[in-house]
Amino acid sequence: MERFFKHGVRKEERSVAYFSMEIGLEEGMRTYSGGLGVLAGDNVKSSADLHVPMVAVTLLHEKGYFRQKLNEKGEQEELPEQWDKTDKLKHMKVNVKIGMEGRKVKVTAWEHNVVGARGYEVPVLFLDTNVEGNAAYDKTLTSHLYGGDEKYRLCQEAVLGIGGVRALNALGFRGIKKYHMNEGHASLLTLELFRELNYTENPKEEVHRRCVFTTHTPVAAGHDEFSLDLVKEVLTEHPLEKEILGDAIKDGKLNMTRLGLHFSEFINGVAKKHGEVSRELFPGYVIEYITNGVHSGTWVSEPFKKLFDRNISGWLQDPFSLRYAMGIPNEEIWEAHVLAKKDLINYVNKEANGEMDEESFTIGFARRATAYKRAQLLFQDVERLNGIAEKQGNIQIIYSGKSHPKDVHGKEIIKKIFELKKNLGKKVRFCYLENYDMSVAKKMVAGCDLWLNTPVRPMEASGTSGMKAAHNGVPSLSVLDGWWIEGCIENVTGWSIGPKGTIPKDQDEEDARDLYNKLEYVIMPLFYNERNRWTEIMKHTIAINASFFNTHRMVSQYVLNAYFA
Repeated sequence: MERFFKHGVRKEERSVAYFSMEIGLEEGMRTYSGGLGVLAGDNVKSSADLHVPMVAVTLLHEKGYFRQKLNEKGEQEELPEQWDKTDKLKHMKVNVKIGMEGRKVKVTAWEHNVVGARGYEVPVLFLDTNVEGNAAYDKTLTSHLYGGDEKYRLCQEAVLGIGGVRALNALGFRGIKKYHMNEGHASLLTLELFRELNYTENPKEEVHRRCVFTTHTPVAAGHDEFSLDLVKEVLTEHPLEKEILGDAIKDGKLNMTRLGLHFSEFINGVAKKHGEVSRELFPGYVIEYITNGVHSGTWVSEPFKKLFDRNISGWLQDPFSLRYAMGIPNEEIWEAHVLAKKDLINYVNKEANGEMDEESFTIGFARRATAYKRAQLLFQDVERLNGIAEKQGNIQIIYSGKSHPKDVHGKEIIKKIFELKKNLGKKVRFCYLENYDMSVAKKMVAGCDLWLNTPVRPMEASGTSGMKAAHNGVPSLSVLDGWWIEGCIENVTGWSIGPKGTIPKDQDEEDARDLYNKLEYVIMPLFYNERNRWTEIMKHTIAINASFFNTHRMVSQYVLNAYFA
């Protein structure tokens, strides 16, 4: 077993273990479903760039999430998305065992090293139960991301949390001082740490000192909880007494978020507003906020990479220096955007027969299809939308995003959009790109002219797609929620939808009206008639938003406030 990574970093010197149910690192590794996993991957990449002594732990998901297929009615079909783990990962010669339902489940690990900008490596461990000797059911526990029933999900979380801690120990990562749980999926690691530290005078205090917890959803229903009877049936090696678990047990259920909160010294939401909402949702806990970011080197398109390379020395290592984008000539910003837009339009026309052109004003929207993200808001008044296009110029709309296989309402939203698009006039073109993933995202966030985001307030924890767009000079038109409360400077970095602070009684009606007004009277006249002013806004999105809303800043805050405070 190797004791060293590149640059002589010993395994025992790794002091931060980052646990996440999904981590999205690259297109060929189908180990993510969306924003949470991609954020985790960006976190790991910036940690490698900044030489943070981290090791990351996740599940293998060898059959991925799913491949989306949409028919002419917008009905979603979920297809398998198998990927070859041997092509991307190195098998680690280790097996640990977890007690489940009175039997032993073997867990092995595969490793992928993320190499930073200056050669420093952060290992990512992918846990795998498809091991010789396991029962047929147990072999499937690391097959599908977010698949199966309640029991399957609980078993997966046991593999991640309990199996992850044991795998780290078995592989020689014995110097871990902080365990960072990215959402409640990993919270069972606290029980494993408690079991390990039960010899100490105050094991709960010891676990508390070592744990960091990040919550990503302000929706109460979005926090996993399991019947206590089921938990006791599945977990046969760990203490489940209420005097140990506190308010994590309520009404006969174990709440995984509350379990993580209960045992963590540092807790944070993922935007300033989300921190406030989380404190209301979980009173009695000190909940800070560290606003999310994105990995600049991953999400800046090739045309803008070349532009930044010419004009901003060292921006990859220091994305804060993107503030110097204000000094780049407007025509060079626009030329880079045109190249990125050509790439997107060519892709849309080839893959979806979009019949789109590079001159028309193009709106991008790519989110998970679920009720609170309101993908249908732009089409609330199709007649008004057609009128805006007739008056101000062509509109092209590019959508993408999957619905969770069990989200019936989300699937209906996609179908509704497909139905509404039939009423669009000749000056409004629309396409819905299938199977949204990192590769599609990279094209969209760089090639659109405007990034649209329409969540129901205050249900957006953070949102990161608009941050990716900002790295490519694409301004946002967004509801003032999540990160956009911090990132929006009206008419400078983009535009807001709806009033600041107050939430209208009928959000759909008032937000749609404001969306249409901004498009008709502010945004489209600027795009079509005042190119120089539009390009100035593009520069501001880079200089103000991209320079701040990146994972280098985010990771630095975790280091200072949570890991080594």
